[in-house]
Amino acid sequence: MDKSSQNQDTEAALNYHESTKHSEQSLRANVHFLDGENKPLPFKIYRGVESVPLVRDPKVLDNSTPTTLEAISMPVGEVSNEDAGENIPDLATLSQVLFLAAGITKHKRYPGGDVYFRAYSNTGALYHVDLYLVTQDLPDLASGVYQFGPHDFALHRLRTGDYRGVLVEASGAHPRIARAPLILVSASTYWRNAWKYQARAYRHCFWDGGTLHANLLAIAAAKALQPKIVMGFSDSAVEALLGLDPAREGALTLVTLGRSIPEPPAVPPMRGLKLETERLSRSEIDYPPIRLMHAASSLASGDEAAGWRGNPPQREAAPASGPVQPLRPSADTELPQDSLASVIRRRGSTRAFDRARSISYEELSTVLDRATRGIPADFLAPPSATLLDLYLIVNAVDDLVPGTYYYRRVDRALELLVAGDFRREAGRLGLSQQLPADAAVNIYCLCSLLPILKRFGNRGYRAAQLEGGITGGRMYLAAYAQHFGATGLTFFDDEVTEFFSPHAAGKEVMFLMALGHPDLVRIGRQFS
Repeated sequence: MDKSSQNQDTEAALNYHESTKHSEQSLRANVHFLDGENKPLPFKIYRGVESVPLVRDPKVLDNSTPTTLEAISMPVGEVSNEDAGENIPDLATLSQVLFLAAGITKHKRYPGGDVYFRAYSNTGALYHVDLYLVTQDLPDLASGVYQFGPHDFALHRLRTGDYRGVLVEASGAHPRIARAPLILVSASTYWRNAWKYQARAYRHCFWDGGTLHANLLAIAAAKALQPKIVMGFSDSAVEALLGLDPAREGALTLVTLGRSIPEPPAVPPMRGLKLETERLSRSEIDYPPIRLMHAASSLASGDEAAGWRGNPPQREAAPASGPVQPLRPSADTELPQDSLASVIRRRGSTRAFDRARSISYEELSTVLDRATRGIPADFLAPPSATLLDLYLIVNAVDDLVPGTYYYRRVDRALELLVAGDFRREAGRLGLSQQLPADAAVNIYCLCSLLPILKRFGNRGYRAAQLEGGITGGRMYLAAYAQHFGATGLTFFDDEVTEFFSPHAAGKEVMFLMALGHPDLVRIGRQFS
């Protein structure tokens, strides 16, 4: 088969998704155990490269961020060629963006070792997603290719010179790539997550990348950098530019920041990168389904990338068959005014929910409203488009009958599917954990996968997972901004679809978020 057409062989995505589903049988058959002595480093650390310190001053990192609920819902749209002027970030702005997107916000000591928590939620606190910069000359940073090191809060120079042209060509001359003074590239080192989650870690590339991008989009928009996610690019070209090992690592997204009037210059000669990094662990286990899925969803050229991006499949919501309750988000004047920086610094993943405490319908409405305002991405045109359907199990929300619901996004309303107490079922669907059973509400991101694969090929699987992660990341921020808790959870895939059927028949789960007030007594016991 021609390499350029591998993305269209969508059996690869269907097979990967099916093979990595959780079920009672799959969990019982899995003999995997966590080898603590072989746990990988949560950082990619280069040896012998030049480092450029970022600005650590808290007055810079926390400076003038808007309220969280404003930042995550700022209007997104295209920038016309008529827009005047340049918008070139400096090192201080870049420091704040990187810190609030992926920096270290907390450090805790546990019996098993130290954990350095990041600004975004990551499965297992394993932090396998890295950010790279491809930039022109900035006011106080020379052009080059850099890796962001959270461990030392510095940029590590991998190449000297302006290599943005590589990304212009790899993206099929995407207009925002061509006018961006700075492009961030995200990439995963698979083993850093597969140590715990095995082959399912490829899903986590986009779940964890998504929560990171939720932060990134919020702070970049707040800084008027007009961020745009580009998922249509030639993987091999981008990975060669960054010197990634295709057997162990994969590029995930490009994100444009700012605006430059002149287009990038001709690409300087590009040699292969053979840079030494710290060993991650004693040994690494290869999970071939990860590599196969990444290869099957890769694009071979800029021309293929240009043809890939655009409108998602047409979606038509069926008429409501049950009672519909419009969202009732709080007025802006009634919302907490916590800044984005302060919420990101205190955000965590709630370890226990207090089932005796409800959240208000206004609070839930605000989460749904602000988390689904639109994502600036090349697979969502217009940005208000979506690949996802949101389903809810409501346990304890004031003025809302307990039961199952479907979020009618166009109507900004919740449709009651079945009334009843489904706490036990919520716990079961969330891998028989107590957290979803105790939560005030569980929100499931599902999608009709077959039309997405027909339109976007295997790469549509990446896009749907990423949108799920970004939506979940925004829910995290919206919950913590309103002073209650949230946590992302895993699930029994087919049981979720079956539970919400017939309404959800044929759909697949991309993300699960639980919301509620933390049970401070039980959380205290967990860490005593």
